[in-house]
Amino acid sequence: MAGRLAERGVKPQLILSSPATRALTTAQGFARKLDYPKQEIRVEERLYSGHVRDLLDVLHGVGDDVHRVFLVAHNPHLTQLAQQLCGDIGHLPPCAIAEFTFDAKSWADVGETKARRSRLECPYEAST
Repeated sequence: MAGRLAERGVKPQLILSSPATRALTTAQGFARKLDYPKQEIRVEERLYSGHVRDLLDVLHGVGDDVHRVFLVAHNPHLTQLAQQLCGDIGHLPPCAIAEFTFDAKSWADVGETKARRSRLECPYEAST
């Protein structure tokens, strides 16, 4: 999946990861493939068992100079967050990548309004 993002030129300005081994290993794999410094991955405890409110709180704490964030966390909370951000996404299967574009001036505004655009990409299909 990281290779697909690399092919499209998608690069993170910030990677936020749950401290769980599988999530952090995934975040590190994306960092390696996308030329993001592994040591700059920000581990957030609230992403481990965080509910949607916790995930949003983590996003709300991102500085407004950052425009592209990768969030590596767990289901069912990621699916619930995706549903809140965009009504078009019903479920995030394992290894899926959900991308959202917002008309927001600040990360603090994310979640208050729906995403302007979304894209769901799964490892077993091109994209939806």
